[in-house]
Amino acid sequence: MNAAAFEPALRWTGEALEVLDQRRLPAETVYLRLDDAAAVAEAIRGMAVRGAPAIGLAAAYGVCLAARHWSRVLGGQAGPWRTRVAEDMARLAASRPTAVNLHTALAQLRPLIEAEPPAAPEDLLAAVSRMHDRLREADRAMAEAGAARLAPGARVLTHCNTGALASAGCGTALGVIRAAHARGLLGAVYATETRPWLQGARLTAWELGRAGIPFQLVCEGACGALMQQGRVDWLVVGADRIAANGDVANKIGTYTLAVLARRHGARVMVVAPTDTFDPTLDSGAAIPIETRAAEELTTLAGRPLAPPGTPAWNPVFDVTPAELIDLIVTEKGVIEQPDRAGVARLLALR
Repeated sequence: MNAAAFEPALRWTGEALEVLDQRRLPAETVYLRLDDAAAVAEAIRGMAVRGAPAIGLAAAYGVCLAARHWSRVLGGQAGPWRTRVAEDMARLAASRPTAVNLHTALAQLRPLIEAEPPAAPEDLLAAVSRMHDRLREADRAMAEAGAARLAPGARVLTHCNTGALASAGCGTALGVIRAAHARGLLGAVYATETRPWLQGARLTAWELGRAGIPFQLVCEGACGALMQQGRVDWLVVGADRIAANGDVANKIGTYTLAVLARRHGARVMVVAPTDTFDPTLDSGAAIPIETRAAEELTTLAGRPLAPPGTPAWNPVFDVTPAELIDLIVTEKGVIEQPDRAGVARLLALR
C-alpha cells in the first residue's frame, strides 16, 4: 500500500492538535489548529473529525492539551489540576455518544490522571503517542487479515468512510480494500454516497481516487438493484460500537445493506479494532444511538432541500445483528459467524 497517498486526519505539532476539516473535503484540504480540549470536543461534535478510531485518538490528544494547560495555570496543585482535567475529559466524552473508541481512549488515560501524584503532561503525551502507534499498526494488521479473506476478482461494496480519514493509518474497511487492491484481488469497488453527510461521495471517493483504486459511486437506493444483478460479493464496513454478542452499530444504512446482502448471497465483513468492542453491553439493543438535527436532512451546504419547518428523524447509526455478519476482522484476529463466545475469546486477547 502506498502510504504517501494517506492524508492524516490528525497531526500533533508539539504545541497543538491539527485536524483535517473533513467538512470541507473534497473542495479544500484545510487543517484546523486546536489548542485546548474544548476546541477538540467541538471539532468532534461538529464532524470536523469523524470515524470512531480517529475520534478516540483526537479525544486522547485533547486530554494532553488539557493537562498541559492546567499544569501551567495551576502548577503543582494536584487536586485542582485533576478536577479541571476531569471536567475537560467529561466534555470530550459528551461530544459523540455512540463511538465507544472515544470512551475507551479516555478510560485508558484516566488511571494516569487519577494516580498520586497525577502523571506529568509529557507522560500523558507519551501514552497517547503509543496509542497512535498501536492504532496505526492495528490498521495494517486488519487490512492484511481482511484482504486475505477475499478471492481474486472480488466485487466489494463499502459504506460511509473508513479510510485514513477515519483512523490513524490506512483505515479499517477501506484499509482492507487498499490491501486487496495492492494484491490485485479486486474485480470492482462500489462506494455509497452515504447520506446525509455524503461521507462516501466526498471522502471515500477522494481517498480511493488518490490511491488509484478504480471504483464507482452509487446512491444507497441503487444498492438493492446492484446486488440483485449479482454484482456484489462482499459488503465491507467499519463499526462504531460492537456489543458482547457481536451486534454492530455503524453508520445509518448499514443494517439495510446487510439485509440486502443476506437476501442476495453477498457476504458481510465488519472491520474494527478491538477498542470498538463494548463487552459491558449485552446486545445491540443497549447501544446508545446518536440522533442529530433535522437540518442535516432538510438542507445541503446551507441550501434548503425541503420546505421550511419540515420535521425529520435523523439517527446517525443503526444496529446490524450478529446473525447478518459473516466476519468481524480485528487486529487480534477474525471472528467467523460472530456470537457471544467468539467475541469473548477475542477480547481475552485484548
